[in-house]
Amino acid sequence: MNPLVELYAYGQSFWYDNIRRKFLQDGTLLRLIAEDGLRGMTSNPSIFEKAIGQSDDYDEQMAELVSAGLDTKGIYETLAITDIQMACDHFADLYARSQGGDGYVSLEVSPYLAHDTVGTIMEAQRLFAALDRQNVMIKVPATAAGIPAIRTLIGAGINVNITLMFSMQHYLAVAQAYIDGLNQFLENGGNPARIASVASFFVSRVDTAVDARLAALDDPAAVSLMGKAAIANSRVVYKQFREIFHGPTFDPLRAAGAPVQRLLWASTSTKNPAYPDTLYVDELIGAETVNTMPPQTIEAFRHHGKLSYSLERDVDQAQLLLDNLAELGIDLDEITEQLQVDGVRAFANSFELLLNTISREAYRMQGSA
Repeated sequence: MNPLVELYAYGQSFWYDNIRRKFLQDGTLLRLIAEDGLRGMTSNPSIFEKAIGQSDDYDEQMAELVSAGLDTKGIYETLAITDIQMACDHFADLYARSQGGDGYVSLEVSPYLAHDTVGTIMEAQRLFAALDRQNVMIKVPATAAGIPAIRTLIGAGINVNITLMFSMQHYLAVAQAYIDGLNQFLENGGNPARIASVASFFVSRVDTAVDARLAALDDPAAVSLMGKAAIANSRVVYKQFREIFHGPTFDPLRAAGAPVQRLLWASTSTKNPAYPDTLYVDELIGAETVNTMPPQTIEAFRHHGKLSYSLERDVDQAQLLLDNLAELGIDLDEITEQLQVDGVRAFANSFELLLNTISREAYRMQGSA
């Protein structure tokens, strides 16, 4: 039995948190789909920085683009769009068979636009049109500027993957933006059944940040909570998801054919080597969810993943644990807000590094032409 394949029987889709031209061409992605039950793919600026900046996979196309006179950002976008289109085509059959339930590939708007609502909307619309694939999602961060952009994009019929969510406050704002956007799309005569969205909730980074605060307290009660905050945070949010999308708020949209906005567990590799390497998969399995895994987590879960309906287990205890953190003086809201700020900065740094790498390569190629 392959636990990756079996995940779908529990209502969870697993997506690949990675992209690289070589994997699209040498059969790696197709094998993951055929043998492991892979059902989607996500990318981000950090992933593209590694793919483009740390391999020679893209040299041939980059040389052509340099000869054509494209600037650095134009080269990046063309390389990324080519990858995303190829990946979408690999997933096209699954997308059709699942009637739009899975088979999505995500591309992020520039992290430089994280605090620019209008800029985010314009870039998302442009990328969605350029990609020209039904099974693409545009990634938009759940920042204060991103929330109204999400509402507008859903209202325009664009599939959106909302990223950099860390807290209940982030989640509630994102779910409401999706519902508001669907209502707008429906009012304008659109068919909401053809829109898809996932709310990407980040997991392991929460434990990394909270554990550091707990360790600093030098208190046995604090030590007992280490490695537990991220799962508790996620389970409480999932409970809220169930209440929103299986309650009266969403009933009219469901009747009109609109799909729920699934929760997607992101940042699921274990950062602390003292914790099980499949911790953030084993403990977050439940219906109508996605887990996007990096390569090392896929390998680990394939080998020794533990299958169970774990996501709805001990939810009252999860809330109690979060309450215990507050009693110890640990402000989870403050921590998660900082995590979002740090996440935007990290993606922007990766994007800048990528553009600098492309610029250097373009200069080298011009010199050798």
